Amino acid sequence: MLSSLMRRLNERRAAEFEAEGSAEAGFTLIELMVVLLILAILLAIAIPTFLGVTGSANDRAAQSNLNTALTNAKSIYEQNSQAYPTGTATTTCAAAATITNLALAVSIGCNEPSLSMNTAITAGDTVGLAAGATAAISSNDGNGAVVYTLAKATGECWWVSDNPATITANGPWTAAVAGLPATVAGVPEAQGVYFGVFKVGTNLCNQAGLLAAHSNIATPGFPKAA
Repeated sequence: MLSSLMRRLNERRAAEFEAEGSAEAGFTLIELMVVLLILAILLAIAIPTFLGVTGSANDRAAQSNLNTALTNAKSIYEQNSQAYPTGTATTTCAAAATITNLALAVSIGCNEPSLSMNTAITAGDTVGLAAGATAAISSNDGNGAVVYTLAKATGECWWVSDNPATITANGPWTAAVAGLPATVAGVPEAQGVYFGVFKVGTNLCNQAGLLAAHSNIATPGFPKAA
């Protein structure tokens, strides 16, 4: 009888020990809430950082496209007896002998097929570029050219103007002064190379937008995003 009682007592103690061990192995409600709070804080920090990095990458990609387009535009300028072509043909690529008759965007697209050039841009364009697309226009006097592109997701319209000589104001060119931001809307008409950007909103990324927007303008490199 005593041995049976002792056995029952040991079994009860073993059961209590196992129950206590199970309780200690789990998480309390407070512990779970603390873990969830930490996860929420980490997400609040990580998501904006991720979005910022993605936006910066898109802006850098747009700037890279403009640098490539500008290099090709300068090459076209040299081929065309040191004048930007003022033609309006927007059909197909042509030989260098007929480059004067081509729109600048078409000529750049011929030299660099990897660029998503919008070759249907006209002086009266009011639609605006699609994200990732690039456009180019030359001044009426052939003294300058501007290439511009809309960065994906960021809504930044980036542009570069190359003015080997002072431009007789037309299109998006005005007497805008370089600075952050420009004191006058438009693209500088003075001789030089200017880099600019404005946030697409009321003004689309098109010629009308370039003329109407107060861009952040800098030289010899890109300014801060608008």
